[in-house]
Amino acid sequence: MAIERTLSIIKPDATRRNLTGAINQRFEEAGLAIVAQRRIRLTEAQARAFYAVHSERAFYDDLCAFMTSGPVVVQVLEGENAVDANRTIMGATNPANADSGTIRASFGETVEANSVHGSDSPENAAIEIAFFFAETDIVG
Repeated sequence: MAIERTLSIIKPDATRRNLTGAINQRFEEAGLAIVAQRRIRLTEAQARAFYAVHSERAFYDDLCAFMTSGPVVVQVLEGENAVDANRTIMGATNPANADSGTIRASFGETVEANSVHGSDSPENAAIEIAFFFAETDIVG
């Protein structure tokens, strides 16, 4: 098994409802360590740059507006197969389709306001982590 790092974002819908602790408890109980963490308010420029991969999609503007609507918690999770483990813990993008007990099934409100973001591959995790954190910010 490979020790990996992945980016996790606790989205504005979850921070608004004070769910940061409950969500992080899910990660930690599953064996993922939080090795970097910061509560920030994304600027429009940051949101557009971070989600640039979706810039041609119909939901891009709404996604950027949502992600700048309140504070988010950006963090680095570390553990065995962290990318896949995080995606399993999060559940399906649409909370209505997420397995019972996943973060999105428990806390997600809509496809957009689904409480969490997680990297979809080790390669993207490295890019996404570097977007928010310097290597010196990450302590394991």
